[in-house]
Amino acid sequence: MTFYTREYAQERWEHVLRYHAELAGLLDDLLDTLRKGQRTQDPLDPRKYKYHCRCDALPLDYKTIVVVVKFSTHIQAESGFAPNNFVITAWGVYLHRER
Repeated sequence: MTFYTREYAQERWEHVLRYHAELAGLLDDLLDTLRKGQRTQDPLDPRKYKYHCRCDALPLDYKTIVVVVKFSTHIQAESGFAPNNFVITAWGVYLHRER
C-alpha cells in the first residue's frame, strides 16, 4: 500500500482538469503516457521526471501530453520502506521537432 490513496489520486486528477482543461476526457491517454511515454529526469531534482507521449485526441494544436511525477519512499511501521510515487500535474502541449 502506498502513502497516497485513491482520494489523493482523484484530487490530483481534479487539479489537472482545473488548470488544464484540454485533458478533459483523456484520463486513459494520461495513464498511457505514464506507461509508454518517454521519460526525462529533472536536472535539479533527480526524483522528479517528466513523461511525454503523442496524443492525437487533444484539442486545438496540442499533440503531446506531459505528466510530472515525483518518486519517493516513506516508512511504514510494519514493512519498512514503501513506494510513495505520485503525479504532480499534467498538461497538453504542442512539441515542434526540428528535422
